[in-house]
Amino acid sequence: MSDQTSGSGIAATPEKFRSDYDRAKKEIQKAVVGHEEIIDGVLICLFAGGHALLEGVPGLGKTLLIRSLAQALHLQFSRIQFTPDLMPADVTGTTIVVETPNGRDFQFRRGPIFAQIVLADEINRATPKTQSSLLEAMQERSVTVGGTTHQLDRPFFVMATQNPIEQEGTYPLPEAQLDRFFFKLEVGYATREDLVEILNRTTTSASPTIERVIDAPTILAHQNLVRRTAIAPHVQDYAVRLVLATHPQGKFAPPEVNRYFRFGASPRAAQTLVLAGKVKALLGGRDSVSTDDIKSVALPALRHRCLLNFEAEAEGIATDTVIQNIIETTVADARVAV
Repeated sequence: MSDQTSGSGIAATPEKFRSDYDRAKKEIQKAVVGHEEIIDGVLICLFAGGHALLEGVPGLGKTLLIRSLAQALHLQFSRIQFTPDLMPADVTGTTIVVETPNGRDFQFRRGPIFAQIVLADEINRATPKTQSSLLEAMQERSVTVGGTTHQLDRPFFVMATQNPIEQEGTYPLPEAQLDRFFFKLEVGYATREDLVEILNRTTTSASPTIERVIDAPTILAHQNLVRRTAIAPHVQDYAVRLVLATHPQGKFAPPEVNRYFRFGASPRAAQTLVLAGKVKALLGGRDSVSTDDIKSVALPALRHRCLLNFEAEAEGIATDTVIQNIIETTVADARVAV
């Protein structure tokens, strides 16, 4: 692959991409113990230009991860604590009346969404109306208030967290909102070794110092490089067939999908598979995407875009179980599959 240069004049090469990725990951790991797969997932979202949704019980380091990422990057960071009384204007900003020497004037005061890295903490605590205030920002990278559209700085990355256990007084994210997230990452418990290391780092006087290693123009150049990475037609078709396999009663749907899924994934899922696969290819030192790259990102790309039916919920079937079956039964060679 030839060197690519972004509009900022920064050269983006596969070697520099891997170097910057590893540097950012090492800085995050100074504060976050374990969860390597989650860290990789968040970084893939960042360099692919998407957003991440992290689900896990409190105290597992979700907020610490995004704060550490923000510290490792030369980007503006803001945190929004979602609560039931949070209003859309508290997120996007509002127009206020200001006294000026020439009289009264209307001025727009920007909300916390006007940052480059936004932590939407406990997003399912807010009402659907407030949750929807993120929709335009996440999709269009802009905010419209009072009929005026305000562009957000690039890169723009939203990482939201939600607690799957304490559901009383919460509002599940609507499907349209879930679909805007590139990955849904499930944060699990720490291992015995990780807990020992967490105690060593947090119950002593030692405090890790996270250095800033990447700036905004470099990230934009890497995002441009990712999109220029090659993908063969048969690999792209494999990603397409994976998505089509999630559609109940569709041509490529296995029996488990017909039995347990109510709705399948949208076209955004195919975009996610391809872009995430391109990041994995670059990290693997390859010039083009392989079907293994697509397989490795299928779970976080599809799990929040597929809805279980009543039978699946009654039998305790997990979405990941059905998606894993799709991955295992969908043939990589299109000539065999068709």
